Amino acid sequence: MRLVLNEPVERMGRPYARRWWALLVLCLSLLIIVMANTALTVAAPDMTRDLGLSSADLQWVIDGYTVPYAALMLLLGAIGDKYSRRGALVLGLVVFGGGAVFGSLAGSAATVIAARAVMGVGAALIMPATLSLLAATFPRAERARAITLWTATAGLAIAAGPVVAGALLKGHGWASTFLINVPIAAVALVAAFVLVPPSRAGHHDRIDYVGGLLSVVWIGSLIYVIIEGPHFGWHVKAVTAAAVAGAGLVAFVLWELRHPRPILDVRRFTARRFAGSNLAVALFFLAVFGAFYYLTQHLQFVLGYDALATGVRMLPLAGAVFVGSALTGYLTPRVGMKWTVTAGMAGGTAALALLTRVDGSSSYGDFVVPLVILGLAIGLALSPCTDAIMGAFPESELGVGGAVNDTSLELGGSLGIAILGSLLSTSYSRHLSDATAGSGLPASALSTAQDSVGAGYAVAQGVGEKARHLAAQAAHATDPQQAAQLKAQAGQLAQGARQMRDAVGASFADAVAHTSLVGAVILGLGTLAVALLLPRGTARGTAPAEEVKELVESGAKAN
Repeated sequence: MRLVLNEPVERMGRPYARRWWALLVLCLSLLIIVMANTALTVAAPDMTRDLGLSSADLQWVIDGYTVPYAALMLLLGAIGDKYSRRGALVLGLVVFGGGAVFGSLAGSAATVIAARAVMGVGAALIMPATLSLLAATFPRAERARAITLWTATAGLAIAAGPVVAGALLKGHGWASTFLINVPIAAVALVAAFVLVPPSRAGHHDRIDYVGGLLSVVWIGSLIYVIIEGPHFGWHVKAVTAAAVAGAGLVAFVLWELRHPRPILDVRRFTARRFAGSNLAVALFFLAVFGAFYYLTQHLQFVLGYDALATGVRMLPLAGAVFVGSALTGYLTPRVGMKWTVTAGMAGGTAALALLTRVDGSSSYGDFVVPLVILGLAIGLALSPCTDAIMGAFPESELGVGGAVNDTSLELGGSLGIAILGSLLSTSYSRHLSDATAGSGLPASALSTAQDSVGAGYAVAQGVGEKARHLAAQAAHATDPQQAAQLKAQAGQLAQGARQMRDAVGASFADAVAHTSLVGAVILGLGTLAVALLLPRGTARGTAPAEEVKELVESGAKAN
């Protein structure tokens, strides 16, 4: 079989001249994918009020993006490898931008969820294409540095989304947070034709569509279960989806083991470096997405910052990601990825452990150090892992390699929001129930307040407004007895509102501390597992190609 690899990228042995400009286009494309989620976190309150979203609606507005994004990446990455990686990027930008415009015009929960799903399909095209084009465009000696900048962009987007969205929400509605992606997508689209070289595997083998469809079934079902089960209960749909995910995974593995040219050779996961890198990515984003989910709520609801101020206060994390990325670029070639990845995961564990000290009296200053440590940890750990995962694939499968890395990221992030988010909700409800016992407030109000921290403050505000209304009636009452009665009721309700407000803040802070403890334990145990999996002496820039090649070749002979 004749294989032509990236012919336009390297001519006469020279690297592509405009590769660093091409990287800028790839990083812009990555930026909008990550910002699509982080911007939505600060726009959610406005969207909820405007569209009358229930908690289930809001959950699916957020996660309607994640299901197609995670489920389709592997298949679309393989299609991009065969036909055109740049074509996949361009098509993804068009679909993503179209979904963003559709979302900005939406007037109902169903329409917003549909728009987010369309954006998820676009993201599934873009994300593996960015990594595969990066790996195809840069020579091996420069690839690690390029991946470091790619990773740092993801860290920047985590903080940039809330800042940009918060600035827009000062004078515009929530629809503007969809539209911020459109000009960036348009610029990246035009620049892709000018600066990004065409790239494809060049082989003519048929794509393993059966394996690709099985991957869509089991990953999509698993993501659905992760979202639906913890938040909405283990009803028939969730249990059925869990069964489909399990059966689909078994069928996928068996099919891939027997297929002569599988969409993903699962034997790669028996290579310690490859398996350890994927586990590290999944666990790290479990912690990062989970922590981001509750930290933004704490800053907005408990500390009272608006959307823009919340985004600005997340910037220390983004800055620390850049510093951590610079450190890993210096350290990994010298000490090996095992040590930088393990150190990064240990740092992430320490950041979550520091958040266990949060209580009702905590100020923003108590969050700065954990945010900085978490950002440093992201920069240290993630780019060596991404480099190792991409290095495990031949040039003809770079799109699949990018999809594997990104699927690990999305699975971890979804698990983080589902597990830690569910735990946060349960812990908050329990603490609030204890704190408001004997308050004298109506049972219906207390039940509503236990739904979420936003609902808790809304109940406190409603009780306070009722107290002020009764106080005004008392002031204008002509009957002294009636006035005294109204004044007493107003005082009781005002005290109940203050108690509720204090209890909501303290309960959510306690829930943050408790959830952070569980997150720290999960990431800490994961750090030990990754440290045991990753082999020693793995300097950055030395891909695990030989280790993986032997495993794949031995499997091919067995078939």
